[in-house]
Amino acid sequence: MQKIIILDFGSQTTQLIGRRVRELDTFCEILPYNKFPENDPDVIGVILSGSPFSVYDEKAFHLDVQPLIDRYPVLGICYGAQLMAQLFGGNVKPAGTREYGRANLQWFEKENPLFKGFDEGSQVWMSHGDTIVDIPQSFHRIASTSTVQNAAYQADGKKVWGVQFHPEVFHSTQGTQLLRNFVVDICGSKQDWSSASFVETTVAELKQQLGDDRVILGLSGGVDSSVAAVLLNRAIGDKLTCIFVDHGMLRKNEFQNVMNDYKCLGLNVIGVDASAKFFSELDGVVEPERKRKIIGAGFIDVFEAEAKKIKDARWLAQGTIYPDRIESLNITGKTIKSHHNVGGLPEKMNLKLCEPLKWLFKDEVRRVGKQLGMPDHLIKRHPFPGPGLAVRILGAITPEKVRVLQDADDIFIQGLRDWNLYDEVWQAGAILLSDVKSVGVMGDERTYENPVALRAVTSTDAMTADWAKLPYEFLAKVSNDIINKVKGVNRVCYDISSKPPATIEWE
Repeated sequence: MQKIIILDFGSQTTQLIGRRVRELDTFCEILPYNKFPENDPDVIGVILSGSPFSVYDEKAFHLDVQPLIDRYPVLGICYGAQLMAQLFGGNVKPAGTREYGRANLQWFEKENPLFKGFDEGSQVWMSHGDTIVDIPQSFHRIASTSTVQNAAYQADGKKVWGVQFHPEVFHSTQGTQLLRNFVVDICGSKQDWSSASFVETTVAELKQQLGDDRVILGLSGGVDSSVAAVLLNRAIGDKLTCIFVDHGMLRKNEFQNVMNDYKCLGLNVIGVDASAKFFSELDGVVEPERKRKIIGAGFIDVFEAEAKKIKDARWLAQGTIYPDRIESLNITGKTIKSHHNVGGLPEKMNLKLCEPLKWLFKDEVRRVGKQLGMPDHLIKRHPFPGPGLAVRILGAITPEKVRVLQDADDIFIQGLRDWNLYDEVWQAGAILLSDVKSVGVMGDERTYENPVALRAVTSTDAMTADWAKLPYEFLAKVSNDIINKVKGVNRVCYDISSKPPATIEWE
């Protein structure tokens, strides 16, 4: 299968480059800058990402790009452009002021194939502290802006380009066109990467990989594990057994609702109500990280006990997706943040690992789910934390506090659906400030109960997020419903913090 290799020098937008390439129906891999696959016949082009470093920093990541240039078309973005300019005799220096924000291109070679179809003065997005003062003698300038002399260049007679702006971000209005020109026209992508082709290829590969072996999969009720289950079910049918553990901190009625959905999809699912175990082990625990560790360890215990009942199981399937794997490795290949789906259970349970979605981004997983015929309410579900409402209750966990939060959360989420706002939000939920009480008046009587905070954010990948600007009328209605219908709550607040500096979850 044709692929574009994106070499990551540490940019925050490297994943976004990957998403944009995939949107062009072209497969791509994001790899650390020093991990290029030497003998991969499917590679058709290379993109060099940005970086938090300057090319002249002692800690900067350097790469001999000559072997790449000799074999493939190459596009350098920001740091990637500066690195190539420096390596071939150009001059990169700190800009007088940080060049950040919108700019407009001025042409020196408008007919260049990288800029085919661009408008005069096309808007681009700058984000760098350095600038290419002089390009190498064997290169020529293509475009400038009012403040950046060498905004884009090409190596003479070679399929090698550098741009100091970021075509992958939304504010570069024709950035997708630039990437299309590079990936499709210059690299020659056949654009045969699609949800339908992925399903067909993956089902065939799973049949070959798994044969007649039995497979177990831990379901969470979320999009990734659900799509993985349906994909595996299509490949191996009843040789797949799914285990869905209820730790007692799911959303209101979620355990039964999700079990019903899975049965409608024809999945072989074992549902385990382990809520009593988890409430007992969480009794009196306040510190958020301890909550997470207790729930994580408890889930493994329950899952392992159920899995042992399945004779001859040889594989553990997980809904690991591509960002999970990228987050678990930095550009030197060392672990910086272990994701819950990356490692753990297979070693303990002596099972081989099967990850059918490991190359997909979240939006691609949803498209695959749609291709598989899954209902929208399953594949469009908001992300939900593994520990569930335990990390949305500030303070110790009790069944009563969970009941209060479930009721409040249910009113909020159902309200989003009723007002046709659910699909406009990346993630939403209620948070119970269980160690805080406030005075209120209800029915001429003084109350002293807990406040609830509502959280709703917009995002594309959860790496950054902005608080959702929900209508005032909607917030007023939801607030009134929660206070009137949920015993134990007398105040509702709305969280207007963005990520960064705040995280999406409170704990």
